[in-house]
Amino acid sequence: MKTVNIQQAKTHLSRLVEEASEGEEIVIAKAGRPRVRLVPCEPERSPRPLGGWAGKVWIAADFDETPKTVIDLFEGGGTRRKRAGRRRRDA
Repeated sequence: MKTVNIQQAKTHLSRLVEEASEGEEIVIAKAGRPRVRLVPCEPERSPRPLGGWAGKVWIAADFDETPKTVIDLFEGGGTRRKRAGRRRRDA
């Protein structure tokens, strides 16, 4: 980390900007106290184009149709399988 005072920053701003854009961390101080940090700008990312999965996936025609047996199971009216019980050992 490099620290410079405001007067040095005014005089050498172009050089400091180059150093910061190359990854150097530069702090500008006033009266020996850090005031600001000079950092590179991140490049703007362009939004991703829509439709990237077009033609690569499909949705079944009956996707929104839920079978009655499944609905009954959720609502508690369906048939339930019996659990296999444990065998008791005779002592």
